[in-house]
Amino acid sequence: MSQTPQQPAQPQHPAQAPTASAPRAQAPRAQAQQTAPARKSSERSFAHQVGETLSAASESISKTREMRRKAAMPPTEPIDIIKPEGENGADEPKKKAEPISLSKNPVAFGFLLTVGVGLALALYYVLNNVGSLIAWITCAIFIALGLEPIVNRVQQGLRSRMASIVLVLVVFGGLIAGLFAWIIPLVVNQATNFINRAPAMYQEFIESDTFKNLDNQFHIGDWVNSNVPKFFETLTSGSGVNTVMNGLVSAGSTIAQTFTGIVIVLILSLYFLSAMDAIKKWGVKLSPHSKRDRVRKILDMITSAVGNYVMGQATVAFINALVAFATLSILQVPYAQLLAVIVLILAFIPLVGGVSALVIASLVLLISSPLNVTITYAIVYAIYLQIEAYVVSPRIMSKAVSVPGGVAIIAVAGGGALWGVLGALIGIPVAAACMILLREVFIPYQNKR
Repeated sequence: MSQTPQQPAQPQHPAQAPTASAPRAQAPRAQAQQTAPARKSSERSFAHQVGETLSAASESISKTREMRRKAAMPPTEPIDIIKPEGENGADEPKKKAEPISLSKNPVAFGFLLTVGVGLALALYYVLNNVGSLIAWITCAIFIALGLEPIVNRVQQGLRSRMASIVLVLVVFGGLIAGLFAWIIPLVVNQATNFINRAPAMYQEFIESDTFKNLDNQFHIGDWVNSNVPKFFETLTSGSGVNTVMNGLVSAGSTIAQTFTGIVIVLILSLYFLSAMDAIKKWGVKLSPHSKRDRVRKILDMITSAVGNYVMGQATVAFINALVAFATLSILQVPYAQLLAVIVLILAFIPLVGGVSALVIASLVLLISSPLNVTITYAIVYAIYLQIEAYVVSPRIMSKAVSVPGGVAIIAVAGGGALWGVLGALIGIPVAAACMILLREVFIPYQNKR
């Protein structure tokens, strides 16, 4: 059997390696290529998270710093108050404070009532003890308002308010001093003569035909004969002398107080007149800025009306006294100056002053003078009162506010009931001021509604 010769084995090229070992060598390389993108993505996500965390931390720090800066600065915007919500989300109604009642809080109610009564008594005590001072201040204010129009007219010529005020006050004080210097001695002498002649005048009146006629009609003789002697006995007895002495002491105290009041009123009038513009400006500043022009206009209207009224009433009173003095002097009445002073004082009272002066002067003349003198004076003065009512007063009071007759009567009666003669004097000016306020403030406000 023949055998074929065996060929020697040839060496294999590395590229021609066995195929069984190739997959093993390529497997780690493929795994590495697959895991590389995953590692890169995980690294990117980690870096992204770190960046977001850092940015969030930086933003939080910035917000914290901004809040601290705003907290350190004063607030520039109103702070909204968060209201508590109810169960249904609606705002709960505010609970009103319950008033203090006697049944629920008797102690607190009693305490507040006691405090209120105490304050009312303290106010009454203060007003009762400073009533004279309040009256003096009121008189000074009205005198200043009455002299204000004259000062304004004088100021147009002198161009200086202070010089005008000094001139007007010097003239006013001189007139008052001259009037007192002329009237006081005459009044004292006439009053003394009247008192000395009082018994004789009484006896003459009892024996006169007028008294006899009155006695025949009204039977007043028995009452006069029984009561007048008792009056003189009481006056001359010990108690009567004490009463007279007490009356003299009271009269002296009243005279001293009156003199002090006149001095204080003149000084206060000087102050109010010199500071009138400053007082007006201060009063206007108390009103809102948007309404100051309106308030200034109304204040000027009130002061002008009151000043014109006071000056006009003083002029009317002076004319009354002048007519009364002229009539009494022509009739040769021995107490002409005394009666003229009484007429001057009473004529300052609006409406009823002239009539009161007529009645009082006629009664004095009826006792001290013949009947024809009394009748003549009464007729002449009554005629003048009619002329004054229809001619003199309308011309003088034309610049003042016209007050209806009913309002004037109520003002005078109410002022007299509250504050005596001074209340009657200032009743109409106060009513005029109230009418200006109604016309300029209340009525326009009602028209806008």
